[in-house]
Amino acid sequence: MSIESPADWKGLKRAGRVARLTLDALAAHVRAGVTTADLDAIAASIFKRHGARSAPALVYGFPGTVLISVNEEVVHGVPGPRVLRDGDVVKLDVTVEMDGYVADAARSMIVGAAGDAAARALVACAEAAFQARAAVARAGTRVNEIGRTIERFVRHAGFDVVDGLTGHGVGRTIHEPPEVPNVYDRWQRDVLTSGLVITIEPLICAGSGRCLTEADGWTVRTRDRSLAAHHEHTLVITDGAPVLLTA
Repeated sequence: MSIESPADWKGLKRAGRVARLTLDALAAHVRAGVTTADLDAIAASIFKRHGARSAPALVYGFPGTVLISVNEEVVHGVPGPRVLRDGDVVKLDVTVEMDGYVADAARSMIVGAAGDAAARALVACAEAAFQARAAVARAGTRVNEIGRTIERFVRHAGFDVVDGLTGHGVGRTIHEPPEVPNVYDRWQRDVLTSGLVITIEPLICAGSGRCLTEADGWTVRTRDRSLAAHHEHTLVITDGAPVLLTA
């Protein structure tokens, strides 16, 4: 969607705030011994308190409130009995629907003080790749310049971009046009316009970018079981720096 009124700004900012509050609460409770179901219950409680709903559950029938993926799981992990252990790389992905508006954000973190240097570098790279996009994510720029920037940054750091997973338009539902790939697509002609609402979300891995979907029909993991990381915000394109709604 594109923002067309003060009501759009207000609605998206409210949804973005709940997404951020939820991510902060989840991050505060990530520790060894906690299950992903425990974390999902925390998210559900926050959603209920604010009158928000899980957009993945609403739109796609996802069997949980938020998406929680661990280690080689890239995205769409289903909360359940899995117990977090020191050193695990956890991806927290929160998509909020509130009063007809949707905001989407994700972050990666390592459980406890453990975790080898490569895992920490991977998580840091995902966030830094998101930050690197700031110079190009503005009105008048082609969408594929975001992918060019992220791809160069990630590969220069010695990691790979996960195949086939992209950012996207957002605002009234989870996935809207345009796609926002994390690699350069020379054939993509979409241009960023002022007021456009999108997500930018580097999804990267320590090994091959090839992935597959697990038997649960939801969880996407790296085919070679290499570690993955994910960093995402919902933002509004302007003539200058984008406005981050979930930060």
